[in-house]
Amino acid sequence: MAEERREASRRMTIIVSKGALDAAYPPFILATMGAAMGVEVTMFFTFYGLFLLRRKLDASVSALGNPAFRLPIGGRGLRLPNLLSALPGVEEEISDHLRRRFAKTRVADLSDLRALTVEAGARLIACQMTMDLFDLKPADLIDGVTLGGAATYLEDSLSADVNLFV
Repeated sequence: MAEERREASRRMTIIVSKGALDAAYPPFILATMGAAMGVEVTMFFTFYGLFLLRRKLDASVSALGNPAFRLPIGGRGLRLPNLLSALPGVEEEISDHLRRRFAKTRVADLSDLRALTVEAGARLIACQMTMDLFDLKPADLIDGVTLGGAATYLEDSLSADVNLFV
């Protein structure tokens, strides 16, 4: 009986502070999986992570300044020199290549994954301070987003079983 109560009240919070394509997948995958397992999920989007809630999702990936970046080509990871990464059009090509790899390996498109997260019932909180900082309005964001700040997030996180900063 105690285990059933525990199962019914499991909660997870995730802080999403990065908006790059490669950084966007982990929080949405964890949130969707958590919700599928019956966990109450709250995601707090702040700083560049907030851009993942915009109606037009345009996340990209850059090798520039990312020493761990490897472009998956032919089963090997290709490192790109920073100088090459800084050239016009390279970031878009890297992002497109990664999207094609996701599709080829049957990884959900980021827009679809975001929609699944919303459909699964995750609570999405957009940081009001960050919205003000970047001149974003609620109309710029997808439907179903709650506006809040650190206190809103902390209310959920203080009673959560799992708190993640992804």
